[in-house]
Amino acid sequence: MLSVVLIPEQSDHLFMKLKLFIPAILASASLLTASCGGEQKTEDTLANDTVAVAAAVELTDFSASPEYPDAQLGFGDIKTTAQGTDSVKIDFSFDVKNYELGSQTADAAGKLCNNSDKGQHIHFILDNKPYAALYKPTHSVVVPKNSEHYLLIFLARSYHESIKTKGASAMLRFKIDEKGKLQKMEAPATPMVFYSRPKGDYIGKNNTDNLLLDFYVWNGQLNDSTLSIKAQLKANGVDTTFVLKTWKPYMLKNVPLGKPSITLTLVDKDGNKATGDNTEVTREFNLAADEPLK
Repeated sequence: MLSVVLIPEQSDHLFMKLKLFIPAILASASLLTASCGGEQKTEDTLANDTVAVAAAVELTDFSASPEYPDAQLGFGDIKTTAQGTDSVKIDFSFDVKNYELGSQTADAAGKLCNNSDKGQHIHFILDNKPYAALYKPTHSVVVPKNSEHYLLIFLARSYHESIKTKGASAMLRFKIDEKGKLQKMEAPATPMVFYSRPKGDYIGKNNTDNLLLDFYVWNGQLNDSTLSIKAQLKANGVDTTFVLKTWKPYMLKNVPLGKPSITLTLVDKDGNKATGDNTEVTREFNLAADEPLK
């Protein structure tokens, strides 16, 4: 089956489109050679080539969304309660200002991607694991004693796109000591990336055709000269890498159904993985035409 590797430049949409169609042109040339006395291909092989070209993954810009320049999010009270002898329950509360949790973002109907019917929310990301969507400004987790953690929170629109303006996010690095007490730790100044979307289960054409690719960069700026992200998508018959040089949301199209995965890696100007915590994260998600998931 045809393998497609894409490394688009985000500043040149036309160049991106041309890169996406180069595999199709090469496949057509190969078929012409075979018909003129080259390697003969069976009907099954030709069908597989056609499917691979038609399913070429495409990365485009996400359409402009309503801005919330005054939206604010911060930590409120944090309480801990012992859970047995080895674990602690942590109850968080959050301060939200100039942003309405639970309401639908104004342009949600026109985004053509997965949207929460519960409205706008907080993304709660503990240790770069899949986030919890919070529609009220409280949340509880249970963690072991003698453990260290990173917690990132940020405001999200109803279709899960993060609010990236200053003040709309907060980070807490902490540890739970042997007595079950929470101790705040100093967060490093090195750049980090936290995965947000795609996440979970997507069922049906309306949800699987267009996927929001969104992430959160902390302590760093993406650009041409210092820091970028390699986003590697692995799916059924696809292994594609995009180089992202701007921190913004993107739209993924034509991702094959199944259990794709995306790996985000912070890299320096030479393409080497950045040093420090939370510089690489992988997430698997599910895409299905209908239930049950296969």
